[in-house]
Amino acid sequence: MAHTLAFPGVFTKSNNYLFIMEFMESNAADPGPAAHKNKAVATLLALLLGSVGLHRFYLHGLKDRWGWLHAVSLPLSALLLLSNPELPLLINTLPLVISTLTASIETFVLGLMPDEKWDLRYNPASGIKSDSGWPVALMMVVNLFCGATLLLTVLARSFDLLLTGGAYG
Repeated sequence: MAHTLAFPGVFTKSNNYLFIMEFMESNAADPGPAAHKNKAVATLLALLLGSVGLHRFYLHGLKDRWGWLHAVSLPLSALLLLSNPELPLLINTLPLVISTLTASIETFVLGLMPDEKWDLRYNPASGIKSDSGWPVALMMVVNLFCGATLLLTVLARSFDLLLTGGAYG
């Protein structure tokens, strides 16, 4: 026996699913024009807050798994630091360090992508052409300095821990 909800006589055993799908499609709100994703904003988010995944959420929404993996790295590092304070700082903060290095690479990928390819990937229906200009180039210089400094620091500390047991710090 089929149950009738708020619309008596509309639902039957044979067309419940079909009617619900047609009702949802006909009453779906028009999303309007697609939002334009700004390349400079995405690159700046990747540069400053990429280690917690904000650039991923800006580009792909809250359902992005890689963004959540970035976001989990900060509390995971804090938890490791609180639970094992006797271990070296590099070991405890390794999830955040890996996330930060990955975000540095992602900053390069986003910033160095040609504007035409950017629009094809992130703005196919916006109708607005991207023109990133000099701000993105300056962000690439800052990212090169910060990313290289972090990478060299991690390598030096890793070799210190591996070869001397942390005798130099």
